[in-house]
Amino acid sequence: MARSRKPVNPTAENALDSMKLEIANELGISERVRTSGWATMTSADCGRVGGQMVRRMIQQYESTLQ
Repeated sequence: MARSRKPVNPTAENALDSMKLEIANELGISERVRTSGWATMTSADCGRVGGQMVRRMIQQYESTLQ
């Protein structure tokens, strides 16, 4: 069965994209992302951004539990 590329929640997709750029800025790679795009980034850089995104989402979720 083929997966759909259509986002389930476009608002969430926009929020994740802005979080991704914010974290890239914190890691100092945002200029390369803006000029070259995500496709040219190394897998290590993308992994760092993704890892920070997951950490931040976990922290946000845990703060809502308290």
